[in-house]
Amino acid sequence: MHGAVEQRREGRASRRLAGSLYAQVILAIVGGIMVGALAPQFGASLKPLGDAFVKLVKMVISPVIFLTVATGIAGMRDLGGLGRVTGKAFAYFFTLSTLALVIGLGVALTLQPGRGMMIDPATLNGSAVADYVAKAHDQTISGFLLDMIPTTLTSALSEGNVLQVLVVAVLVGVAMATSGSAGERVLDLFEKLNHVVFRVVAVVMRAAPVGAFAAMAFTIGKYGLSALTNLATLVACFYGTSALFVAVVLGAVARANGFSLWQLLRYLRDDLLLVLGTSSSEAALPGLMRKLELAGCNKGVVGLVVPTGYSFNLDGTNIYMTLAAMFIAQACGISLSWGEIAMLLAVAIVSSKGAAGVTGAGFITLAATLSIVPSIPVAGLTLILGIDRFMSECRSLTNFIGNAVATLVVANWEGALDRTKLAAALAGNAPHLRPEEQPAIGSTSFD
Repeated sequence: MHGAVEQRREGRASRRLAGSLYAQVILAIVGGIMVGALAPQFGASLKPLGDAFVKLVKMVISPVIFLTVATGIAGMRDLGGLGRVTGKAFAYFFTLSTLALVIGLGVALTLQPGRGMMIDPATLNGSAVADYVAKAHDQTISGFLLDMIPTTLTSALSEGNVLQVLVVAVLVGVAMATSGSAGERVLDLFEKLNHVVFRVVAVVMRAAPVGAFAAMAFTIGKYGLSALTNLATLVACFYGTSALFVAVVLGAVARANGFSLWQLLRYLRDDLLLVLGTSSSEAALPGLMRKLELAGCNKGVVGLVVPTGYSFNLDGTNIYMTLAAMFIAQACGISLSWGEIAMLLAVAIVSSKGAAGVTGAGFITLAATLSIVPSIPVAGLTLILGIDRFMSECRSLTNFIGNAVATLVVANWEGALDRTKLAAALAGNAPHLRPEEQPAIGSTSFD
């Protein structure tokens, strides 16, 4: 009798595991690696399928951010909290992002992964990276502040620029908060729309295993595992440095703010696997916002910090930028003075802000940095083009983890973190994540 009960329990547990997004995405990633390795041409041909899933997720990002931010601000009792939270968030972003750049630079100077390659810059063919350099040039001359302002109130939503959506959402939220009964009626409508949009997210995420499978099959099929061996030192340095940054720096930040980083990673494991499979932290943005709310973060804080962090708090991209730039210099036998190193760091601090959390954005930002620093040849990007996709996963994962920690930290500083909900979520007792089953997420004020 006892054995039969245990068997039934094990059977139910197995069915729950098989039906979880976590298990499905793991199987999809493993399957994608196998297909890419055994049938590389077929694996490479699956790229449109992976791109289609990422595009589906990006389709819902704008309405998720707009509705979350607008309703969060409209529900605030103290609009002064808006500036206060924004100031704290940017202070955190600047500190951690700069630290990530310095750590990447320090590792490159210490381990010197490019030393001994003795590449003649004159032999490098920059045509392979010409498109990236052109995009980087456009990004530099377009004017970052002007790019934040949309052409119309609705164009931000249709074009999908995260920062433009954030600007419109803040304006609409403030307008609703100061419009009396009319604003309250619009707020009620937006709350209902928010509920519907998250149901759309739930439907889209059912395709996550397919997207992860196709994206991983493409990566392995297109570039091959052998691409890693040629520049294994750089890849190992980057992965090791990122892991060290997450474990030591973010781990210490988490402990100082009263929560466990490892429990947080376990809570976000589905989303982390999705980022790994698609090489895009944007693919998990809607899920991250929802889970942080359920973990006790104030809705307004989540709505402001997460989208802003996706452009201004890119720890993985920052580590990559200084490490890769120094690798190119070392590989080409270029010895940089301390003044040139300081210039590289200063330019990287500026150019790293506003980089999107999508595949390839880190490479474009690196191109933008090198185009301003004359000491390092931009054509040197060809040395790492073949392995950039493999480093993209690590960039995206580190960026994602950094933004999750940042949101909890700012919420804690603001006194807008429900410790009971956080403890329950990190202990594995969070409410079911299907939006249609969720109660309201409590107060949206910053008080």
